[in-house]
Amino acid sequence: MPELPEVETIVRGIAPRLTGRSVHNARLFKSDVLRGVSARKLLGTLRGNRITGVTRRAKHVVISLETGERMVIQPRMTGSLIVYDRPLEAEEKRYVVLQAELGKRSSMVYRDVRRLGTISLLDEAAWAAYTAAIGPEPLTDCFDRSAFVKRLQGTRQAIKKALMDQRRIAGIGNIYANEALFRARIDPSRRTDRLSDEDMKRLYRAVRHVLRQAIRAGGTTIRDYRNATGGKGSYQRILLVYGRGGTPCRRCRTPLLTTHDIDGRATTFCWRCQGAGS
Repeated sequence: MPELPEVETIVRGIAPRLTGRSVHNARLFKSDVLRGVSARKLLGTLRGNRITGVTRRAKHVVISLETGERMVIQPRMTGSLIVYDRPLEAEEKRYVVLQAELGKRSSMVYRDVRRLGTISLLDEAAWAAYTAAIGPEPLTDCFDRSAFVKRLQGTRQAIKKALMDQRRIAGIGNIYANEALFRARIDPSRRTDRLSDEDMKRLYRAVRHVLRQAIRAGGTTIRDYRNATGGKGSYQRILLVYGRGGTPCRRCRTPLLTTHDIDGRATTFCWRCQGAGS
């Protein structure tokens, strides 16, 4: 967390409020989130710079600057990126990592309770290398079923692990891998190279359906995720398997099982719907 739907929700919320704005002052309160850039370099680049665009790449927020650099923020489990049009209250000042003032009383604030997220500053060459190492975006028009199959070919990994490999496909994490595999009636532990054409067809549709549905719901808030205004997502209300181990399957009423054997992450599934009888 956050995964593609959460970061997409954040970007859609902050992009109209940041694009075209100039950073008048920037303060960094914790430097252990920085990757490949010093505090001095980051703050010096931000100060007086104009934001020309805000986009998403995989699970990352990408803030493009007029001078050509991109500030890339990966919120991970406990980070949030919010634009305030008022002074921060005392509770809101807790866990602030970066605050960029945008004029008057407006500011962009990155908060991270456990500081698991990262901030990078990339020039054109570094950005080209960075994005080239990530797989294609699964919701683009050009990412058709044949492209999906091609990205998953040639691996003996469990299909859940392959789906979450950011080098293969961008943005899918534990929540949506669980959900998509349940909808596609595929055992998460099945070897990817043993999936049939029909399996791949169902899984391709399930991945895109789940991601789009989650974006419409504003993402999933299990604990810390917040959108660009500090609100919670609502997809957690309609999760079919994730976080529901031991409760009845919503298809067949069989108790759902949870294992950590596939990739060390919690995998919840229905052995009846996704197993030998699927």
